[in-house]
Amino acid sequence: MNPFSDAISFAQMHEIPWPRDPAAQPVPPELPWGVHHADPVPWNRLLGPAHLRGPVSGVIWRNGQQQQQWGEPERADQTFSVAKTYLALIAGLAHDQGLLPDLDEPVAARLPGIGFDSPHNRPITWMQLLTQTSEWEGSCFGLPDTVDRYRSVSHDPRPVQGKKGDARPLQQPGSYWEYNDVRINQLSLALLHLWKRPLPEVFAEYILQPLGAGQGFQWEGYAESWLTLPATPSTPARRVQSVPGGTHWGGGVCISASDQARIGQLLLNGGRWTSTGQTHQLLSSEWVQRMCQPCALAPFYGLLTWLNPGRATFPGASAESFFMVGAGGNYVWIEPVHQAVVVVRWIDPAQFNAFMTRVSHALQV
Repeated sequence: MNPFSDAISFAQMHEIPWPRDPAAQPVPPELPWGVHHADPVPWNRLLGPAHLRGPVSGVIWRNGQQQQQWGEPERADQTFSVAKTYLALIAGLAHDQGLLPDLDEPVAARLPGIGFDSPHNRPITWMQLLTQTSEWEGSCFGLPDTVDRYRSVSHDPRPVQGKKGDARPLQQPGSYWEYNDVRINQLSLALLHLWKRPLPEVFAEYILQPLGAGQGFQWEGYAESWLTLPATPSTPARRVQSVPGGTHWGGGVCISASDQARIGQLLLNGGRWTSTGQTHQLLSSEWVQRMCQPCALAPFYGLLTWLNPGRATFPGASAESFFMVGAGGNYVWIEPVHQAVVVVRWIDPAQFNAFMTRVSHALQV
């Protein structure tokens, strides 16, 4: 008997109650597609494209080999905030290549004129952006940061103190943790200026292509997020799109479950990837370790990566596990205890822990 059959059947029976067509009229109306519906007017609308999605799908890898798949694992679907972790990978590549030598350096010191020059924003560091503690203030492509104040997410154990979108008093940068998307989009904009080239190109060249991945991959921005990168001594001025770290207002990353598993396996391997008998260090092991160091203000969070101290956040997984998480029931679970990577998409988030418990049991068989 397949030890994973119970977990797979359970996932397939508990699809998230979002319509598969984002343009469909939700029935009932309290089950809409996407995240933007919860935002205050006029920000409760799509700014980027939204695509049809597939059924509950996933893959399970163990010891570097795929052991199970279900649904449509090769279908490239929007993956919501899993893309935040991809921004952490791009920051890691910049760090490894010397473009970002000091995470504690203020962004404005290296990139003046892109939204970090006000007295409040000037001290904000790359580390604070990567740990969601920046308290950045302003608007990014027409979206004010106030949209995401008092943000509630299911994996944050702290109670929300106010209504989403209200002007919560700002704290000093680095002194307050709050999950958000506007500030993440500002981080993405900063990384675009740091690399001086579109982030989807960077991600494809240094991550996806070496993994043999990328079929159907897209990373889309908003209609308002086009800008011109200035000319450099080696490149002409270029019209490019800054991309969001999620699909909160549409756009973001489209990628398959199979490719998500490859990225998870890369992290499980400490940034190494072996292909045709040759091993390459695509990302430094030091950066992967740094991604999993708990944020002092939120020990369940690393560098745009969810952690599991004391198994409190994800009881069905080990305390050593770490996660990429996106709305819509999109999860990449990296389980070092069993040398496993588990991807599941479009599962009802309320049932994810029960799914993990079943997978963990199967991994011990």
